[in-house]
Amino acid sequence: MLTVKPAWLKSTVYGAIWGGRLGSMSAWKAGMMTLARLLLVLMRDLAYGQLTLRATGLVYTTLLSLVPLLALSFSVLKAFGVYNQIDPILLNFLAPLGEKSAEASKWLIRFIENLNVKVLGSIGLALLIYTVISLMQKIEESVNFIWHVAQLRSFARRFSGYLSVLLIGPVLIFSVIGITSSVMAAAQLRPLLALEPIGGAVYAMGQAIAVFFVIGVFVFAYYFTPNTKVRLSSALTGGIAAGLLWEAASWAFAEFARMSTQYAAIYSSFAIFLLFLIWLYLNWLILLLGASIAFYTQHPEYLVLQPGEPRLSSRMRERVALMLMYLVGKAYQERGPAWTFSNLTQRLDVPSYALQMVLDALEQDGLLVQTGDDPPAYLPSRDIGSITLGELLHTVRAAGEEQYLGPDAVPVPDEIESVLANLNLAIDAQVRDLTLRNLVTLAAPSPKLDTAS
Repeated sequence: MLTVKPAWLKSTVYGAIWGGRLGSMSAWKAGMMTLARLLLVLMRDLAYGQLTLRATGLVYTTLLSLVPLLALSFSVLKAFGVYNQIDPILLNFLAPLGEKSAEASKWLIRFIENLNVKVLGSIGLALLIYTVISLMQKIEESVNFIWHVAQLRSFARRFSGYLSVLLIGPVLIFSVIGITSSVMAAAQLRPLLALEPIGGAVYAMGQAIAVFFVIGVFVFAYYFTPNTKVRLSSALTGGIAAGLLWEAASWAFAEFARMSTQYAAIYSSFAIFLLFLIWLYLNWLILLLGASIAFYTQHPEYLVLQPGEPRLSSRMRERVALMLMYLVGKAYQERGPAWTFSNLTQRLDVPSYALQMVLDALEQDGLLVQTGDDPPAYLPSRDIGSITLGELLHTVRAAGEEQYLGPDAVPVPDEIESVLANLNLAIDAQVRDLTLRNLVTLAAPSPKLDTAS
C-alpha cells in the first residue's frame, strides 16, 4: 500500500502555494494562488494576535466613548431636525443581540438624554470630547498598523478630519436613511407595495440597499483612514468583503443570541451586556480584517507566510539598491517619467517597508532626492556619471550604523580587522571604475578578477 509521508506532503503543498512568482503564472492560476495566500495570511494574522489584540483595545475605547459619541451625534442631529432617526439605527445595530436589543437601545438613549453638560463642567466636557477623539485616533492607529504606516497625520489634518466625520458624518448617514424610510413609507406607494411580486421585489431592494450602505461605510473607512494613498479598487475589495462578512456575522450572532438562553439564567441582567461586548468585538475585528484584505490587495508582495515585517538580507539590500539606482538613473538619462514609490514597489515586487529602508539610506547619503510632486518621485541627486557604484554599495552596507551599532562598537582582533579590510578593498577594486552611467548605458567594463594572488 502506497503511503504519503506528512513531511513530503507538507513541502509539496507549501511549494505549490508559495513557490514561484505570480507575474510568471497565467491569470487564473495567479488569481487562485493569490486567494489561497490571502486566506492563509489572514489566518496567520489572526493567530499571531495583533488583530485580535487591537480589536480588544477598540472595544475598551468604545465603551469609554460610546455615550459621548452618541451625545455629540444627538446634538448635531437636533440642529438638523433628524433627531428621531438615531433610534432605528441603534435598533438595527443591536438587532443581533436578540430580544434584549430594544431594551439596550432605549437604555442608551435614556442615558444620553439624561446627560447634563452643565453638571459636568468644562473639565468633564473636555474629558468627554477627549474620549471621542481617542476612539477615532485609535481606529486610525490600528488601520495604519495594518497598512505598515508608522506616522499619523499631522495634528491639523487629524483635527479637521475628525471634526468633519463627527459633525457631517451623522447628518449624512441619518439623512440617507431618513429619505429611504420616507420613500418606503409614502402613502402613495402603500397600495403598490401590497401587490406581489412588487412588494417582495421592493423588500429585497430595501435589504440590498442596507447591504450596500454597510459596504459603503467600510469602503469610506478603508479609503480615507490610512495615512497613505489607497487605491479605490483595493478599498472596494476590502469593503465588499467586510460588508458581506458583517452581514453573515450579524445573522450568525442573532442565531447565537436566540439559542443562548442559558446565559440569561447564569448571568441574569449582565447577559445582555456580555453579548453587547462580544458583538462590539466582532464588529471591530471585521473592520480590521477588511482593512487587511484591502492592504494585501494593494500590496501582494506582503503575502508571505512569515509574520512580522519582511527583512532584506545584506545581499538583497545591495541587489535592490543597484536596481533602484538603475531604474531611477535610466529614467533620468532617457528623460522619461520619474519613478514614484508605488511604481518602484510594483516593479521590484519588494515589500514596501524593506524598500523604504533602502530608499531612505540612498536619500540620506545624497544619492537620491525627492521631487515636490504629489506623490513625490525620485531623481538622482547629481550627474549619474559622478555616482560611483563603490559609493552606492558602501551606502547600503553601512545603512543604519549611525542609529544602531557601528564597527567601533564591536572591537575585534587585528587578524579579523585585516580580513574585513581586505574584503572592503577587494570590493572597491572591482567597482572602482564603474559609475551609474556605465550601469544605465550598459557600457560597464567587465571587471577582471586578480588571480595572481
